[in-house]
Amino acid sequence: MKRPFVNSEEPIERVVGRRTKTSDPLSVSSSRRADAIAWREAFGGIRIRRGVYRFRTHEDADEWLWKAIARPTT
Repeated sequence: MKRPFVNSEEPIERVVGRRTKTSDPLSVSSSRRADAIAWREAFGGIRIRRGVYRFRTHEDADEWLWKAIARPTT
């Protein structure tokens, strides 16, 4: 089996891209989590109950969604 020819003595002339260090997605100190909490508190939390909802049309689903969002919180 032939191996590809690579000359390790030649310097690398170009760098196409550089890898950046990604932030830890499981970090609690991330500002995204704080932003999400602030948005939830500003708008009064989740107003739609969990579950599976079935509608005949997309228009019925949109109408129900807007009514659920616009209803007053108690």
